[in-house]
Amino acid sequence: MTYEFLQHYWCFLVALLGAILVFLLFVQGANSCIRSLGWTEEGKRLVLNSTGRKWEFTFTTLVTFGGAFFASYPLFYSTSFGGAYWLWMIILFTFVLQAVSYEFQNKLGNFLGPRTFQFFLILNGLLGPLLLGGAVATFFEGSNFIIEKNNLIDAGSFTPIISRWANASHGLDALLNPWVLVFGLAVMFLARILGILYVMNNVNDEDIRSRGSVRLLGNTIPFLILFVAYLVHLLLKDGFAYNEAGVIFMEPYKYLSNFIDMWYLLILLLIGVVLVLFGIGKTIVSKDYNGGIWPAGIGTVLTVLALLLCSAWNHTAYYPSTADLQSSLTMANSCSSEFTLRTMFYVSLLVPFVLAYIVYAWRAIDKKKLDKQEIIDDHAY
Repeated sequence: MTYEFLQHYWCFLVALLGAILVFLLFVQGANSCIRSLGWTEEGKRLVLNSTGRKWEFTFTTLVTFGGAFFASYPLFYSTSFGGAYWLWMIILFTFVLQAVSYEFQNKLGNFLGPRTFQFFLILNGLLGPLLLGGAVATFFEGSNFIIEKNNLIDAGSFTPIISRWANASHGLDALLNPWVLVFGLAVMFLARILGILYVMNNVNDEDIRSRGSVRLLGNTIPFLILFVAYLVHLLLKDGFAYNEAGVIFMEPYKYLSNFIDMWYLLILLLIGVVLVLFGIGKTIVSKDYNGGIWPAGIGTVLTVLALLLCSAWNHTAYYPSTADLQSSLTMANSCSSEFTLRTMFYVSLLVPFVLAYIVYAWRAIDKKKLDKQEIIDDHAY
């Protein structure tokens, strides 16, 4: 195991966690459709209890994603989570609102009323995917930060801080880039699509399933427009590359070249897109089919995985700086030491066992379809 192999290995694991996180955003997506899917108070509770069984998976994956990034690429963690903290604080705040809303919306003594907490869930369902998608888009579009590693060894330096944001917005300036918003909106509509597919599969209610087909079509059209527009933009734009000496430079059609050079990622991307379209299309066309969440979910993981790896592999700066090009982060200049990566490699061999437990827990929770009888239970949300 060479140092370069370990860098690529951990980049793959972090990208996989990010791809799984995007799939699990179906919880947020379904919550953003509470009123249109549920319509009645009973229907809303069915939707909330369906997603309420899974919200811990999304939150845990988000924390694990951040932890894996911190352990393997600490300079990215300190730059993004530390510099762009307003962006990440808003994301985390909406997820905290989600957890509180699930627990307290129907509790005795809730003086705010259930509708207030339902509004918080809808807010999380819209802002969570939008801002997370925008954060991912900065891997291609760049962010305003400056890296000064000499601060650690410069005796005359007033602060040992390595990275700092180049303006006072601390991450919110990324939303001023229209292409960041396009990708963020695409992720938001994708989360809504996955949420609708999941509820249609998980809830045994004909009214919700019939409404889901209509809402599915209404969210698929804007998603396809936004996703195709961003994909074309990505393939035609200049990308952030670096040479053997570590010098970052702009390369025309960099991401298109990445997909050509790494043809296996292109195949992964195409398979993922086809699976997503198949899951959506068959659900809309066939009234008896409600398993679209599985091909669409697997397709989402493959598509996002291909995009994230395209942003980092093949001598590409995965976190480019628009304030100072040479401050851009690459796998080589931002990763942990070889000893740390090697030690964590052996720890990562336990991941299949964790995934096996998640699959077991998921199957146990979803063994029986949710129906109106279950929301009468005292433990229901």
